[in-house]
Amino acid sequence: MDLAQGLVIITTIHLLAAASPGPDFVLVSQQTLTHGKKAGLLCSIGIALGLSVHIMYSAFGLAVVIANSSTALWVIKILGGGYLLYLGYKGLRSKKIISVKETKTLNRVKKHSDKKSIAVGFICNALNPKAPIYFVALFTVVLTPNMPLYQIAIYGIWMMCIQLAWFSTVVFLLSRPIVNEKFKKIGHWIDRVFGVAMIALGLKILMTKI
Repeated sequence: MDLAQGLVIITTIHLLAAASPGPDFVLVSQQTLTHGKKAGLLCSIGIALGLSVHIMYSAFGLAVVIANSSTALWVIKILGGGYLLYLGYKGLRSKKIISVKETKTLNRVKKHSDKKSIAVGFICNALNPKAPIYFVALFTVVLTPNMPLYQIAIYGIWMMCIQLAWFSTVVFLLSRPIVNEKFKKIGHWIDRVFGVAMIALGLKILMTKI
């Protein structure tokens, strides 16, 4: 399979995968609505960087081992599901902001550092227990035994760009003034809804046989 054909296949499959609702989408939405556009974009960068973990072990054939190892999948499932439960618990503890003064105070206290925003996205994606199986399936379609390393690198970087582009689009849509104005009135409820969604996703991961 030549490079152009592989890029077309990867673009089609991975764009659909990125756009499907999941932990990454919920997390980016929550970060954007709670901490602003910058935090959402940094979280998106973290998610794209987390993707590099899956791309690297897939390219070296480790994804097949992980996908067929019940112990490895169990560990990833516990870590990933537990992390989502933690994020959901934080969302459920969100409280209503009463005044403008209180808003500024809470923003100073709760504002994420750039590194933390990136780390949250990175961990969420890197600990996704369904990723090994997805990447085994995807790379089986486009990879061949004699494929040069530079071509694999191009595929990997392109997938990260797709991921970043999609979630950046989500961030910009959620950062529109009309959306933020409405969010200020019901922000704590949205946070709690995202918290419930995170917990539901975490429980689903923990209870689903992979």
